[in-house]
Amino acid sequence: MRLLRVFLLALCMFVVGCGTVGKDFDSSNVKKIQNNVTTQLEILDWFGVPYKEGTENKHTMWTYQIDTWQAVGEGQSKGLVILFDDKNIVKAYRYESN
Repeated sequence: MRLLRVFLLALCMFVVGCGTVGKDFDSSNVKKIQNNVTTQLEILDWFGVPYKEGTENKHTMWTYQIDTWQAVGEGQSKGLVILFDDKNIVKAYRYESN
């Protein structure tokens, strides 16, 4: 009985120690993005609906992000932030991953 309690406690700690925030996206398409060329529709086609939408200085900004962590081992983190101009063309973008 004691062994069962220890096992259940360890299992609960493992489950609680794992998690994910965001939505995964195909980062291989990041290399296709070109400032002042790529359209918002192309971004939507390549990456899908963004995880977050917002504005910066009255320009549309989309964020694609996935962060995972686990009790044992290293988690994953990658993010893509895209700023569009008034014509829905990529003005600037930033991609980071570990």
